[in-house]
This record gives sequence, structure tokens and C-alpha cells, in this order.
Amino acid sequence: MKVLVTGASGFIGQAFIKAALEKGWRVRCALRSPASMPTSCESVVVGEIGESTDWRAALQGCEAVVHLAARVHVMKDDAADPLAAFRAVNTLGTLRLAQQAAEAGVKRFLFMSTIKVNGEGRDAPYTEADAPAPEEPYAVSKAEAETALMALAEATPMAVTILRPPLVYGAGVRANFLSLMLAVRRGLPLPLANIHNKRSLIYSGNLVSAMTTGLEREGAKNRIFLVSDGQDVSTPDLIRAIAKAMGRPARLLPVPLILLRCGGLLFGKQKQVSRLLGSLSADPAALSQATGWHPPTSLEQGLSETVRLL
Repeated sequence: MKVLVTGASGFIGQAFIKAALEKGWRVRCALRSPASMPTSCESVVVGEIGESTDWRAALQGCEAVVHLAARVHVMKDDAADPLAAFRAVNTLGTLRLAQQAAEAGVKRFLFMSTIKVNGEGRDAPYTEADAPAPEEPYAVSKAEAETALMALAEATPMAVTILRPPLVYGAGVRANFLSLMLAVRRGLPLPLANIHNKRSLIYSGNLVSAMTTGLEREGAKNRIFLVSDGQDVSTPDLIRAIAKAMGRPARLLPVPLILLRCGGLLFGKQKQVSRLLGSLSADPAALSQATGWHPPTSLEQGLSETVRLL
């Protein structure tokens, strides 16, 4: 199988390419600008992604598309109209690629969405049966892309599979997860011992496994799936697991939650603190039932691999 991968130079893209090559697939990487890629991958520059991007040359001869490229969520967005900026890439850009893929005879299209399409969190696990409730522009743009893709799947022979992952970790992870790991490694005291929440995560290797399953199995056609490691953890339990993987002590302080919320209010970090304290869980049962997929790597194994390469 020949697969066109967008977002090929990213964290998930690199992990998928490695797995695809190991399966004997041929990979073509779509790049916004020239960049260093594995020599075993053919690459093509498509420029900025939007509603006028010409994908025809990139799609030639491809049987499948894995669309990972996106305008990603940021805490402080300096765009004049954030929703319009997200829609331009994540909604209109995705639909343009999918339309041209269908015209080129591509058989399978896998789109990486987000659990945030379901919402920003609640006590009960989210499932595919829940009505979408995106709150921020990034999630809204992904939800709109999902709707457009499923309509296209009904109108063309191209099969679409959509995955909604929670926080992804693994070798090369950045942003908040990297900051948390560094804090644990440095032995910094973290005022999080009193948090009693449930958070879903997914190891990059498990996500890649779900992606390849989505491209190969008949049961994944024209479906939306939530994916996770299947092992929800509280914030302090995650810190303890990271510390154990590092062979370091977990330094957790029992600070009252009201003080954490007040600190978030004082420093303008209410949303970040709310996410830190709240629950956000994804039930991956539907993908397992439809395809037989199960995450091959446990949370403990995934964390060990992540910190090993830190």
C-alpha cells in the first residue's frame, strides 16, 4: 500500500512512518516546506494547507491518506479571528485534501481529530454516541471537518476513518507532558496530591497501532472512534508512574484544591488549572468491537519508553 502522510515531520507522523515502513508500505510525505525526512520516504512539497491547496501531484498513485497536519491548539492565540484561522486549515484544508483524494481514486482516508470534539471533560467517560460539544476554536474546526468528511464518505467510494485521541505521549513528546516529566526528574515538589480525577492518555505506539488498524480493517470504514490506552489515571497517579519509570521519588504536596483554583485565578490560568483538576476520559471499546484492536502497550511500558529517551 502506498500512503500519503501529512504532518509527516511531527511527533505522531514520525512514529507512524516508522511503523508503516516496517509493515512494508510505501510512504510519501507531504511537506509545507522542504525539510529533512527519512531517506526511505518519498517527499513532495505542497505549501500551506488551505481550501486552494493543489494535492493532485502528491496523491498520484496513493491508495490511502493519513491526514495529521493541522493548525494546532494554543493557549494564547494571536490570530485576529482564531476560529477563522483554524477553519482555514483544519476544516477547509482537510475537505480540499479529501475531495481531491476521492477524485484521485484513494481508497482509505484516515483523519486525526481530537477528544476535545466531545468536550473539555466530565466525570463519565466519553463515547462515540455522545453528541459533539466542542468548546474552543480548535475543537470546533475539527468537529466541522469530521462532519464534512463523513458526508464525503457517503457520496464517494472512498472510506473514511476518524480517530479522536486524548493526550498523546511517547518518545519525543513536547509541551506540557515534557514539562511535567522534567519537573519530576528534577525532584520539584508538585502541589497535586489532593487531586482525584480520571484522565485518559494514549501512547504514541498505541495510537499508531490504531491508525494502521483503521486503514486495514473493514470494520473501521466510515466510522469515528475514540482511542486511549484503556488505563485511566489521576494526575497524581500519573506523576507517580512517571517517577517510578525514572527511578525517582514522586514529590507530591497535599495542597487544598481551592488554593490551586485561587492561584489559577490570580495568575490568569483558570483554564489550565481546571483541566489539571478535572476528568477527561475516552472509552475505546467501539474500535475494539469493530476491528478487534487492543492497545499493544500498557501505560507503564509506554511511560518507561518515553522517559528512556528523555
